[in-house]
Amino acid sequence: MNLFSMKLYLLIAFFTLSLFSLLQTQEVHAAATIGVRIQINDSVVAFPEGTPQPFIERGSGNLYVPLKYLSEQLGFQANQLPLFKNANSGLSPESEHVPLRLIADSLGYRVQWDVTNRVAIIGVDGAYHAPAWYAPKPQSSVLQTAFNYLGVPYVWGGSSPKGFDCSGYVGYIFQQSGIKLPRTSVEMYDSVGTRVNELQEGDLVFFAEGSRTSHVGIYLGNEQFISATSSGGVSVESITTGYWGRKFVGAKRLT
Repeated sequence: MNLFSMKLYLLIAFFTLSLFSLLQTQEVHAAATIGVRIQINDSVVAFPEGTPQPFIERGSGNLYVPLKYLSEQLGFQANQLPLFKNANSGLSPESEHVPLRLIADSLGYRVQWDVTNRVAIIGVDGAYHAPAWYAPKPQSSVLQTAFNYLGVPYVWGGSSPKGFDCSGYVGYIFQQSGIKLPRTSVEMYDSVGTRVNELQEGDLVFFAEGSRTSHVGIYLGNEQFISATSSGGVSVESITTGYWGRKFVGAKRLT
């Protein structure tokens, strides 16, 4: 092996190892956390897709929130929070995530925790607030199976409980009920089921980047769907608002 070939081999080996380590770190982090929603008074905070998301750390049970984005939703710049006046806190305005209780305590805000729907409600006005979002209740066997995998991490090309991508997750869920689906969201959209406008629980829902189908999930009712996303793993999202609301292109019914 000449010197050039040796250098090329080492470069490829280093790149492959770095990529594997990055994916492994992301998978471990996702598996060690639980998704949660944040509500300010009567409004649920919509954290943009692809940006840091709030989460509950498994084991400790601590709720962490994206510092910069949540501070802005509360009407502050991160460096304006009283939290950072304490030089011994070990935190800085540049921290990506901080415990919600530290922000709330420093501002004197009350926080309610709705365990059923996994919603943390920040009472800026000091009043009690009911959850503005309710987790859909699974009814069919497909939905019951789908909910069993909430929080499983996203893995590109994944189709098992160790990690799913969107079509791998949908295919796996329906396979448990004896229904075999094509492997990709494009094939599902093009070749299975009947297109519908009035959605029912268990329908396949599709989303697109431009003119190409890029994501698939399972409709839960109440304008919610469940899917495997790159930012949150298996999670529940709105089909009518936010990131996915803008990309929704249609639904299909299998039976």
